[in-house]
Amino acid sequence: MKIFPVVGLFLLLAGTGFAQGAPHLAYSYPAGGKIGSTFQITVGGQFLMMVSNAYVTGPGVSATVLHCSRPMGQKEFKELRDRLKELQLKFQARNGESGTNVWTAEDATERDRIRAKLLNNPPNRTANPALTDTVTINIAIATNATPGDQEIRLATPNALSNPLRFCLDTLPEVSKSKAVPANPDVDKFLERIGGRPASVGTPKYESRISLPAIVNGQIMPGGVDRYRFFARHGQQLIIAAKARDLIPYIADAVPGWFELSLTLRDSKGKELASAQRYRFKPDPVIHFEVPRDEEYTVEIHDSIFRGREDFVYRVAIGELPFVTGVFPLGGRLGEKTSVRLTGWNLPTESLSHDNVETGITLLGGNFLNTPSFDVENLPECIESQSIRSIATAQAVELPVIINGRISYPGDNKVFEFEGRSGEKIVAEVFARRLDSPLDSCIRLTSSEGKQLAFNDDFEDRGSGLNTHHADSYLSVTLPADGIYFLQLTDTQGKGGPEFGYRLRLSELQPDFALRIIPSSISLRTGMSARVTVYALRRDGFTNAINLELKDAPQGFSMSGACISEGQDKAQFTLKAPTEATGAPTPLTIEGHALIAGRLVTHQAVPAEDMMQAFIYRHLVPAVQFAVMVAGQDRPLMRDAFRILDVVPLKISPGGSAHVRVRTPGNFCERFNLELHNAPDGISLDSVSPIPGGVEMVVTWDATKVKAGTSGNLICNVVPKHPSGGTTEKKNGLRPQRGFEATLPAIPFNVVAE
Repeated sequence: MKIFPVVGLFLLLAGTGFAQGAPHLAYSYPAGGKIGSTFQITVGGQFLMMVSNAYVTGPGVSATVLHCSRPMGQKEFKELRDRLKELQLKFQARNGESGTNVWTAEDATERDRIRAKLLNNPPNRTANPALTDTVTINIAIATNATPGDQEIRLATPNALSNPLRFCLDTLPEVSKSKAVPANPDVDKFLERIGGRPASVGTPKYESRISLPAIVNGQIMPGGVDRYRFFARHGQQLIIAAKARDLIPYIADAVPGWFELSLTLRDSKGKELASAQRYRFKPDPVIHFEVPRDEEYTVEIHDSIFRGREDFVYRVAIGELPFVTGVFPLGGRLGEKTSVRLTGWNLPTESLSHDNVETGITLLGGNFLNTPSFDVENLPECIESQSIRSIATAQAVELPVIINGRISYPGDNKVFEFEGRSGEKIVAEVFARRLDSPLDSCIRLTSSEGKQLAFNDDFEDRGSGLNTHHADSYLSVTLPADGIYFLQLTDTQGKGGPEFGYRLRLSELQPDFALRIIPSSISLRTGMSARVTVYALRRDGFTNAINLELKDAPQGFSMSGACISEGQDKAQFTLKAPTEATGAPTPLTIEGHALIAGRLVTHQAVPAEDMMQAFIYRHLVPAVQFAVMVAGQDRPLMRDAFRILDVVPLKISPGGSAHVRVRTPGNFCERFNLELHNAPDGISLDSVSPIPGGVEMVVTWDATKVKAGTSGNLICNVVPKHPSGGTTEKKNGLRPQRGFEATLPAIPFNVVAE
């Protein structure tokens, strides 16, 4: 076995610690623009100073990085301030007799340079560390680009950032200047050397616009933005905000997003309409019929007057088409469904939808908002009238999906079906997941009126943007042959034409969906990185799910890509080809599983694991699973890490496993191996050098690890002495300890003795 020199190891691992210091994006401002325009945006976040490229998904958008900046540190500021003071004193004494105070052209140049640096990049003690770095990017959107939501990512030479939503629209855009955080401890000094006077009191902004338009802004603490416009009698104005829609969750804010508030006033300041949300969604919408020709003002602020740079908004104003309801909310696979629309300023009251793929999709059409639509492969029907009691219940034959509405407050729907003893049936409501305001509640009873099952709310982890999972789900084994009744109503006693639902009544339909995180992966040529895939199991499905790359470029491969039977997630590794990709490469991962003897395949949806309000976590879908491969091909270092033993490892509880790993030479002198997120009870006992590599000893605690447990061991390569072998502080910061590489995943099975 060939021994790799330690020099080659360092060349290989240089810059591979992507998880440590990878660029992280917190906001983009503005968060979109008009098709056919060219403009600049500011992207804020962490670890952005090495950003060199920007990428927007979808054709027709080019993004060019102009420059990166970060507020200077207090030490640098003090040194520059003191030097500027020396130069100013020298300038004042430039006519002294000693000749030591001769003012030179070099002095003037240095003074101007220092002044400019202080004014353009002052320190900020109050800044949030997650927002301090900024990148200025030039965006050019082609005239033939498709309207809709895309994603923007930034890249350093070695790492790719998380995505941010970026909107392409057709309306004229208005953007106020980017926000500048309060800086009271240096503002007065900057004013003295030529800066703008420090702002006093609550920040206010006001502008006059012409309709229709999209206004872009950032709200700082106490901020209120006002936009004045002229409107004519009879106009049906829509004022629709995007704030939480742009940045779904903020980790360190309560309730976890920017709660935008809209207020509409007339020319005398009288409040005419206000909103803080639209139905159950945090982003508000106002519909307003203009009573007379005059100037109106819309006010925008946070509901409790918070604010900072990532409180970004886009608000559309004008006579714009907005859909408030669709019926039915879905259709059967392979068929064409005629959908009726309700709303404001709609160009049509109906459209036809081709149901070509199962799952929740989006309806087409020229609307400001895009309604959701569900496609399933079960028989469908429309609810009958007058089915509001057991005496008038609508008889249905299972399996079936019933499309209906809770038509008025207090409305109650009742369906009857015939069941057999021991039959396992499911009742599931799709409403909130399809943008219906219905907060459903379902109850299953026997013909004698005995309640067999009840459900109000059911959490669907695949619906990552919902924080109130208001759809209902129940599963029950029928106790006897006979007639059963399923009752459906709104928990809050509300109702109306827009309170649509889809009710599935069927036997168990085992199935699954997949979410892959993160949606951005950075790899060094020939190296591996860990990936997590979540299995969202449905109707009692427990079988194993095998994962594979679909139509991936040559050189990409996966290790341990399987979600074991009964488990809800798996960590595995993705290996890069030996050549860099240059730009991010979109990859597709599919999952295959046997269900009732039939092979079922589903594509993994890329997602971001986002934290809300310090504690809650959500799987938020992304547009692309993007992978960037950086570095040069080094033939000597190809396949530098390889598992040499047969996998999966088979071991009994309470025992141990010896795993030999091929590594470059002198590995143990410079690096450690550490298990990442290993199951409780599994630990790495020792790592010892062997010819050509190392041997790991993994132990298993019999009290915590039971027979039948399976999965992957993910092992990180960690430097023994981070940052070049020093642990001393630099610029007041201690070097951060991060991993340098990841071994290929090591599958294992715990077997009975």
